[in-house]
Amino acid sequence: MKIEKPTFNEAFLFWLKLGFISFGGPAGQIAIMRDFLVDKKKWISNYKFLNALNYCYLLPGPEAQQLAIYTGWLLHGTKGGLTGGILFVLPSIFVLLCLSIIYALYGKLPLVYSIFDGLKPAVVAIVAVALIRITQKSLSHFIHYLIAL
Repeated sequence: MKIEKPTFNEAFLFWLKLGFISFGGPAGQIAIMRDFLVDKKKWISNYKFLNALNYCYLLPGPEAQQLAIYTGWLLHGTKGGLTGGILFVLPSIFVLLCLSIIYALYGKLPLVYSIFDGLKPAVVAIVAVALIRITQKSLSHFIHYLIAL
């Protein structure tokens, strides 16, 4: 697999997009990162990604955030790490603030309540698909499945 390093602007746009769509917790976020960085864009190898993920699991704190910082650093040094880490969080804060305001102001309206109620299964589906994808790519032997269980 040929690894192609992105321009800083390409990476910036990915981290910004990830910040806006990173719902579903760490499993979903990590799967989105793996799918985009390894499979679609081939910016880093699967081996490097899984090693980075293993290191992030060992460290205390949010592993998806740490993975964004580390992979950003791999791609563009300190500037990339800061960009990956900051854009992983800031857009999500903005989205959650907006959704919270909408729910606080209009949450009792049947239409708004239904929309928020409909988001629950969508988030569960995103997480389930993400777990299946990352399992297929990272577990290769029976013993791996046993350890994961």
